[in-house]
Parts: sequence; C-alpha cells; structure tokens
Amino acid sequence: MDQMAEMAMGYWPIVFNAIKALIVLIVGWIVAGAVSGLVRRKVAANERIDNTIGNFIAAIVKWAILLMVGITVLGLFGIEATSLVAVMGAATLAIGLALQGTLSDLAAGFMLILFRPYKNGQFVDIGGTSGTVVDINLFVTELVTPDNVQIIIPNGQAWGSIITNYSHHKTRRCDLLFGIDYGDDADVAMKIIEDLAKADERVLDTPEPWLRVTNLGDSSVDISVRLWCNAADYWNLKFAMTKAVKEAFDKGGISIPYPHSVEIQKEG
Repeated sequence: MDQMAEMAMGYWPIVFNAIKALIVLIVGWIVAGAVSGLVRRKVAANERIDNTIGNFIAAIVKWAILLMVGITVLGLFGIEATSLVAVMGAATLAIGLALQGTLSDLAAGFMLILFRPYKNGQFVDIGGTSGTVVDINLFVTELVTPDNVQIIIPNGQAWGSIITNYSHHKTRRCDLLFGIDYGDDADVAMKIIEDLAKADERVLDTPEPWLRVTNLGDSSVDISVRLWCNAADYWNLKFAMTKAVKEAFDKGGISIPYPHSVEIQKEG
C-alpha cells in the first residue's frame, strides 16, 4: 500500500498539470474565439475599414492567441519558452519543406489582403471559376456559385491565377446583339431598341446608349447595342431588354430571321 501511495503521489503532479493544461486549452480556445469575434464586430462597425480586412485580422488574432496558449500549455509540463524557440528554429527548415504549399498559401493570403484584387461580396472569376466571395482567410478563399455551391480555392492558386472582378466598378456595359431580316428597315428597328432603352430606368444616361449596324450576316442584319447600367442591374437589364425587344419587334413587324435549310433533289 505504501508503495502504491508513493507511486500515486509521484504521478499526481503530472495529472495535476494535465488537468491545468486542459483547462488552459479550453479557456484559451473560448477567449480566442471571443476576441476574434470582437475584432470582427468592431471592424464591421467601422465603415472606413473593409470587412475583408477585418476577417483577416480576426483570423490572425485568433491564431496568435492559440499560439500563446500552446506555449503556456507546454510550459506547464516543464518545457521552457526559450527551449521551445530553439526547437522550433531547428525544425523550421523541415517544416518549411513539408508545408511549403501551405506557407505559400499563407504568403499569398497576405498579398491578397494587401492588394485586394477582390473583397467579400464581390462576384469574381478566379482561374476560370466564378462565384461570389464569401470569405478570405489565412489559407483559402471561399466562393459561392450562383447555384449555391461552395468552392474553396487555396490562396496560392488564387494569387497565381487571372482574376476577373465583375463587381470592382460601380457600372458595367451591357452588350446586346439583335438580328433583323434583310427586308426590314434597320433605322426603324434601331429606333424601337433606342426607345426601349431610354424608357428603362436602369439604363444610364452617361455614357449614352450606343446602337450600330455592325455586321451583314448570312441571314440577318446584325445590330449591336451597348447600354451602361449599375453593376447590380446588369443581368436583370440584359434579360429584360432581350424580352422587350422581341415583343416590340413582333408588334412593329420586324422579323428576327433564323437559318433555313434548302433541300435540292435532282432527277436521275
């Protein structure tokens, strides 16, 4: 019994330190989440700071607190911070080689936040993948497609790809193409389109609507239309104008041609 009691007393400091370490980990995790959320809310309340930067800073704060918690936990088991730094310094090369892709994503994340080619809420195309930016964190960029599919892109790939930001500017040009029959009056057709454009409140007055006959096709005279609108109105305007022009052409007697096939038979 005495021997068992001595063994129990010998293990007690380790058990006690393990309990303290578990408590520190739980409290540290809660504090890291709370402080990170506080930073995110404070940034969101400040109109002069972009939410994208706020989320990035909040992520850095969270990981910094967790790192300090980890050092504290190791200290409870007798591992001094100076020794830990020495070990980490010696292992830096090996870790860097093993996690070079992850470190590249981290570096690219800082570049994305610094230069900000896109922000949360913007519709972008990154290397052929389109979607609305939901989040930019330390390692990945999260997109949501129009059909509500989540896409995760490593920051390294995002930074190294061609980025097309459809929401960067407040206005966009809406390009439309309409074909009319060779027997129809092009000026009448253009007047119909112009009147519809001027009647739509989404079409901006500056720059003015642009209409020209741009091509004489195999079966149609092609009229190109360029309208400027707010970026948020782009798709609604495009779809509405396409439908409105079709209906107006029908009422105005303007034909929209389509290719025909002619079969020629020869007698034997």
